[in-house]
This record gives sequence, C-alpha cells and structure tokens, in this order.
Amino acid sequence: MADRPALPTRRRADAATLACVFAVALLVVPARMVFRGLPLSITPASLVALAATFLCLCAHLTLTLGMAKGRNPVRTALLVFLTAMVATFGYATFGYMPSDELNLADHALILLVANAGLALLVCDGVRGTARLDFVLQTVVVAGAIIAVIGACQFLLDLDLTRYMEFPGLRYTAEDGFITLRSDFRRVAATTGHPIEFGVVCAMLLPIAVHYGFQARERSEPALRWWVCSGLIGMGLMFSVSRSAVLGLVGVAVVLFLGWPARRRLQALGVVFGFLVLMRIMVPGLLGTFYGLFANFGNDDSIRYRTHDYEVAAHEIAKHLWLGRGAGTWYAPKHQVFDNQYILSTVETGLIGVGAIVGMFACAFYAGLRARHLSTDPGTRDLGLTLAACMVVPLIGAATFDLMAFATATGLSFLLIGAAGALLRAATEPAASRPREPGASSGAPGAGDPTGADRDAGGQAVP
Repeated sequence: MADRPALPTRRRADAATLACVFAVALLVVPARMVFRGLPLSITPASLVALAATFLCLCAHLTLTLGMAKGRNPVRTALLVFLTAMVATFGYATFGYMPSDELNLADHALILLVANAGLALLVCDGVRGTARLDFVLQTVVVAGAIIAVIGACQFLLDLDLTRYMEFPGLRYTAEDGFITLRSDFRRVAATTGHPIEFGVVCAMLLPIAVHYGFQARERSEPALRWWVCSGLIGMGLMFSVSRSAVLGLVGVAVVLFLGWPARRRLQALGVVFGFLVLMRIMVPGLLGTFYGLFANFGNDDSIRYRTHDYEVAAHEIAKHLWLGRGAGTWYAPKHQVFDNQYILSTVETGLIGVGAIVGMFACAFYAGLRARHLSTDPGTRDLGLTLAACMVVPLIGAATFDLMAFATATGLSFLLIGAAGALLRAATEPAASRPREPGASSGAPGAGDPTGADRDAGGQAVP
C-alpha cells in the first residue's frame, strides 16, 4: 500500500491566539458594551485579559508550556508598575474611603492587573517573530475594520455600532459615537471618544505601514497592508483630533531618524498623495486641522485643559507619593483633568506616575534594543516601529486622560508586551551566535560546568 501523504499538523492555541482574541474583542466590540448581571462593568476584552492573567500565572509555574523565563526590561517594568498600583491601593484603602470611590478603586485595580497580565502574557508567551507577526497583523486588520466603521459614521452619518448587539452584553450609555467640530462630524468608531479613536489609529498606522514595506521587500502580496494603512489613516483624519496628529508627528520623528533616505522620500510622497486625496474627498477637513493648531492660544478646549492646575496642585500636595487611589477621581463628583500625567499624579502620586512613564520608556528601549541586537531586516524595522508606537501614548497622556479609556489603554499594554516579546526573539539568536575561542558558550556542557540549558535572559533552567 502506498504511503499516504502526511496530514498537516494543527497548531494548538497558544499565547498568541489569546492575544488575538483580546485584540478583536478590544477593537471590534464597542467599548461601551459590558456584560449584563455583573456588579462591575467588565467588557469582553477585560474578561479575556483577566483570563490571560490567570493562564499566564499558571503557565509560569511550569517548564513545559513554552513561557519564557529570565530577565526582560519590559517584564521588570510591569512588575514595578503592578507593585506601585498595589501600594497605592493599600495606602488609599487603609483609612476611610466613601463607598463610591472604594468601588471604583476596586474596579480600577482589577482592570490594571488584567492589562498588565495581558502584557506579561504577550511578553513571555508569544515566542518567535512569526507568532508576534500573527498578533500584530491581527491588530492591524481589526484596526482597519473599525476605521471602516468610523468612515461610515463620518461620510454617511451611519453608526454601525447601533446594529452591533451581542448576547449577554449591554451598553453603559446611550450616547452616540458621533459628535461635531467645526461643522464636521467627529467619530469614535467603536471606541469611547473621537480623541481615543484618533490616538488608537496613530498607534496602529506605523504597524500597518511596517507590514506594507516588509511585504514588498519580501516580494509578498503587499496591497492588503497598504489598504489597511489607508483605511487607518482615514480613520485618524475622521476623528478630527489634535491629539492624534501630535502622536503621529512623534511617530514620524522616530521613524524618520531610523529609516534609510529612500524610504523617507517614499513616505513623504505617500503622505502628500494621501493629503491630496483627503482634500478632494472631504473639502475643508485639512483647513479644520490647520485651525486646530493655528488657533491654539484661543481654543476653548485648551483653556479648559489648563484652568484646573490649581485644583490639581492642591490635591497632589495632600498625597504626594502614593496618591488618593487609582480610579477615585471621577466626574461629575470631581473636576475632570484632561491630562493623564496630572490625573495619575493625583490618583497614584509621584511613585505611580513614575511607574507608568517608566513602563512606556522601557517598552521604547526594548524596541530599540531589539533593533540593535537583530541582524534580520524585518525584526530591526519592527523594533523601530514598536518604539515609535510607544511615543503615541506618551504624547497622548499630556492631552487627554488616556488611561480612562479602555481601548487606548488595552492597546498600549498589548504593544508594551509585544516590544518585550520582540526583544526576547532578538536576544535568543544573539545569544546563540558563535563566540570567541575560550569564551563561555550558553550551550549545555559547553563552558557551563552545570550543563544547564539557558533561556533568552541567560538564566539557568533546570
């Protein structure tokens, strides 16, 4: 009997699979939809993140489920962040706290642990650049889908989220996802606010562009990634958000510093063509964006963002180091701070805001470090891209309360974990390169008297 052809091996679900489920739930399901019947407002993405946190903890207790071991700057930053948040929670709840603020502090801590756990799962569980590409490509496609939803809202005044009803879920508010600015619709797609939608698009656009360039350089089909890039770019414009433009400028600075001259010229040509297309499609939109910056000193939204500094200084002085508790400063009970740095300092103190900034800075460093260590052009370019993505939330945090919005926060943590995973992927080949004669090799029994295997961080594994 002739041998039958071997059937393709089915890949079992792993951390990358769970990260993709989280990305789809985060971006495609409207941010205002939560589960019915639960005492806390939990979205599908938050539930997936909580499951990821639990599974990550269980997987780290074994040596057979593929979780990476050893040091990683992103992993350390996440630990510092969680420690700071738990310390803030303990300090805030040690004394008396009104019941409404206590409930919000409990809710905020759960969500922060879930997001950090999701980032840790991606950092330690997504092994290799192929699986990381799978996660990030899923994120790009989901971003293109919500960009289409945003385009329908902007161009047709058609809110598709009104038809997105899921069993067991309910809307927390009946407000629409469309507002107005300068006679133009400002759209939020499935996110909580147009500013958030714009910032999310600014984080996703460089990743879509990366896969467009990489597909072309590898002689692979690239049109789909350029279509995704165009849709996400249109979504950014349709948000009519100053924060999105500022974030995109930050991305451009990082990318232009790392890109070769030829790619810079190509990118400038694409941007010029895109702006011409937007001017033809939506006359007056570019003028509106120009007015947002030309009238910077007379803009009511700017005055609103800066008039509360006195109140913030008074509150910060009360709890300088650990704050009054994450999630406890909320509207309409308290003055709204459209600045995450101020809000985080009020709620988590100097220690908390330092941990948040340090976490993004470590992810930025991890991307650049992966670029430095790798010899693969695709990995090097992805490292630069992820580093550029980290600039967007750092800038956006100065223009609105970023961590009060679930989609922007969840995407930020996902990309933080991706930067850590890429650094692990780049470190492993670097550690396996031949060394100088007489130098200690990381291979079992080669220059290691214990004969133990070592992971990407150089730690001995039994």
